[in-house]
Amino acid sequence: MRNEATTRAAASELATELARNLDGNVRFDDYSRHLYSTDASMYRVRPLGVVFPRHAEDVATTVRLCAQAGVAVLPRGAGTSHCGQTVGEAVVLDFSRHMNRILELDPDRRVARVQPGLVQDELNLAAGAHGLFFAPDTSTSNRATLGGMIGNNSCGSRSARYGMTIDHVEGLEVVLSDGNPVRLGEISESDRLTRSTSDTLEGRIHRRLPEIVDSARPGLAEQSQQFWRRAGGYRLDRLAEGPFDLAKFVVGAEGTLVTVTEALVRLIPKPKATVMVVGHFDSTAACIAGTDAAMRTGAAGIEMVDNFILDLARRSPQHAHLFDALDGDPRALMFAEFYGDTIEEARAGAEELVATWRTEGHGYATRLAATDAELAPLRALRKSGLGLLMAAGRSTERSVAFVEDTAVPPEHLAEYTAKFAQILDDHGLRAGFYGHASAGCLHVRPFMDLTRPDQVATMRAVAEEVCDLALSYGGVNSSEHGDGYARSEFNRKIFGDTVYEAMREVKALFDPEGIMNPGKIVDAPPMTDNLREPTIPVAASLDTHFDFTRYGGMRGEAERCQRIGACRKPETSGGAMCPSFMATRDEEHSTRGRANALVLALSEPDPRAALGDERLKEVLDLCLECKACQHECPMSVDMATLKSEALAHHHAQHGTDLRSRVFGATRQLYRLGAMAAPLTNLLARPGPVRALMQKVVGIDGRRPLPSFRRNDLLRWNRSRPATPTAAGVTPGERGEVVFLADSFTSHTEPDIGRAAIRLLEHAGWRVRVESGVCCARPQISKGLLPRAEEVAGKLVSTLVPEAERGVRIVGCEPSCVSTLRDEHPKLLGDSRVAGSAGLVEDLLAEALDDGTLTPRRGPEKVLFHGHCHQKAVLGTASSARVLRSLSEVEVLDAGCCGMAGSFGFETEHYEMSMTIGGQRLFPAIEDAPEATVAATGVSCRQQVAHGTGRQARHPVELLHDAVFG
Repeated sequence: MRNEATTRAAASELATELARNLDGNVRFDDYSRHLYSTDASMYRVRPLGVVFPRHAEDVATTVRLCAQAGVAVLPRGAGTSHCGQTVGEAVVLDFSRHMNRILELDPDRRVARVQPGLVQDELNLAAGAHGLFFAPDTSTSNRATLGGMIGNNSCGSRSARYGMTIDHVEGLEVVLSDGNPVRLGEISESDRLTRSTSDTLEGRIHRRLPEIVDSARPGLAEQSQQFWRRAGGYRLDRLAEGPFDLAKFVVGAEGTLVTVTEALVRLIPKPKATVMVVGHFDSTAACIAGTDAAMRTGAAGIEMVDNFILDLARRSPQHAHLFDALDGDPRALMFAEFYGDTIEEARAGAEELVATWRTEGHGYATRLAATDAELAPLRALRKSGLGLLMAAGRSTERSVAFVEDTAVPPEHLAEYTAKFAQILDDHGLRAGFYGHASAGCLHVRPFMDLTRPDQVATMRAVAEEVCDLALSYGGVNSSEHGDGYARSEFNRKIFGDTVYEAMREVKALFDPEGIMNPGKIVDAPPMTDNLREPTIPVAASLDTHFDFTRYGGMRGEAERCQRIGACRKPETSGGAMCPSFMATRDEEHSTRGRANALVLALSEPDPRAALGDERLKEVLDLCLECKACQHECPMSVDMATLKSEALAHHHAQHGTDLRSRVFGATRQLYRLGAMAAPLTNLLARPGPVRALMQKVVGIDGRRPLPSFRRNDLLRWNRSRPATPTAAGVTPGERGEVVFLADSFTSHTEPDIGRAAIRLLEHAGWRVRVESGVCCARPQISKGLLPRAEEVAGKLVSTLVPEAERGVRIVGCEPSCVSTLRDEHPKLLGDSRVAGSAGLVEDLLAEALDDGTLTPRRGPEKVLFHGHCHQKAVLGTASSARVLRSLSEVEVLDAGCCGMAGSFGFETEHYEMSMTIGGQRLFPAIEDAPEATVAATGVSCRQQVAHGTGRQARHPVELLHDAVFG
């Protein structure tokens, strides 16, 4: 056996050889290896390194060089496997970064030629323009790659109608284990015989594989009644029953036979109309009993969610509003979708189901949804199960995927589910049930603490009992998520000795040296090997500025990431998380990548020293601290706070750089800039001063600096005239309000502050302007946390007396207001002010609702872009309400603008900032040249002006114009 030093030397030599021969990137450092040691499963195995191939030649070269070195290779897409397929001691090929394109889309033939790293939603977006789509609809479609779906034989909620991925693959370009590229697809017997004469690996496969199939026929005949929805083992049954089609044969092989470099997939017509029936039931059993009626009436997809999941959703701030579309207090829901060429046709099927349920006594209420607005919240509720379960664990308890997608014929589902639940009860486990009732598949993820050896033993016992139960009903152990480390061990039991031995022969035929993702499907280790949780050491003590005690410390906060990859969606999928991943498609620049990197550092014996590591700083560098993960991640991982804390520890060890100190002094610099205006504005123009700033401070010369106003908000406030009140309103009758005069509305955009104060007073509030203390946002963003504690503490002390009297504290800049609401309690341990803090628009919306403010009509159309911190912490509803009182409003789903405070000013980040803005925000604005642009954040307005030449206005400015003329 090789010792560690020999292994490291061999890995280094291989890394050098790969880097020399590939166009793609090669990473063999400890952090990269750690990031790829896990996926969405319960397993962890460190790879030797990671390759990011740019084309098929890179893949072939990687496989060939690894074969020569006796090193395994492992293809990977989004890394969202639940069973551990995408981890192993191998060189990982990450296809998602570069090989992610549609190479051809032929709407006439209804096919698409794609690379394996292409995300499913991106294919469907392109195909949808032609009325087509790729039918296997995974719940992770916004990050699941086609290569991963092929490797896993994925499917989704409509599999009963559309089948699985295997049913939609027409051909594959692959690399065999000897490094040679081959095209796979259906061929005639004469073609097979011709190819079998070659003395190559390809020839041997075509020659020997039919013999293996023949040897397996007796065993395959015994399994002929096995349930159709199967995502485990090699598909010998397909070769035995049909034509010789190696493309379909390797679907579901999990990269253990070939590595896919290109796929030809079949597209089908999209339903032109959809109507959903939501059945409300008093129990899970009653809900499942309604499945047969839904199938008889032609529902294309039938999904079920039990009360365990519904209770979690009711308690979730992100999901509670979804219950507005429901009747009463259901203990289980069924979602049945009907399709048609017209809405009338789809509605007819839906109404037939409603009538059938009523006649047969199923459920107590139904709701129909047909428009996008009606369907969206219901689909969101239906898809919320995984995220809710992942977030519901207690302490080190996790919702574990190991019996997650067994399936039985739907007619046995009710009895099977009851016995499944009894197994869990017998072992003292709790779990939610949800999934695809029409396909007999329910997702079940028991809560377990795998740091405890007794719980590991319980997991194995449950896995064995559930496997036996599924087989007793003619079901399958894996119907959606494949084998991986979690289920491969059971394949001999599932398929029998004859078929299992044939599968082992298949593996040896395709991969004689055993380098293709070994340990999956056949010859696998026990399911309890390679578990992640037991290998993580107890976290050493670490003093932090922010309070992370809720989750057991800073590492506990980072470990909230359950690695399901919701942060890996492309920009076309909407939302803001994660802007740097959307721009780079690089795992380390996703929230998941950063969280994993922090877990590695914080697991070191000296975590304080580890937080000073330069490679860790590099991983965290492109985090824009937008807080989107705090809102959009199912686990609400707070990467912005984690990065700030990590930066503080880095500063403590290495000193604070000049640029961080400059940006940390924003309040003082802005005040001086306004006092010295217009001289400061002349110096800010392109020229020697800007060149010096770029060279010395690292502020990019291409980025315009803000323009300071000598007659700033503070000067205006000292001598401003009284504001006339609205008709019938007495000055101050609504009470007191504190207006936070942030640095930007004070010194560079005072018109916004003036508009806000005048509107508040016009509506009847008595306004006190707080201008003496900063919120500490600049210091927090740059990790200057000792100073941030001083500054924030001073502001809180100033505001506490008014907050305790019930005075509302409002501001125009969302990043400042959200700092009071979100960071101050965690930094100071003091939440006395947080509950009183809000946006000016919150109060103005109240005055609009009660008729106090009666604005004239504003611009015909407004494009509204909300600040990321506003979307994550405060919400955009009141800003949109203000704008809708004036105009037709389109709330843009354009993600992060890319500016992110100081980020867009920094030389090394300027290009990234503009790339992020250019992905969605700039095009959305440029596509509406006649519309007025509104943006609440100062950074957003700066970015819009620089990226589009358009001047965005704050909503309160537009309202002020409409009220005062």
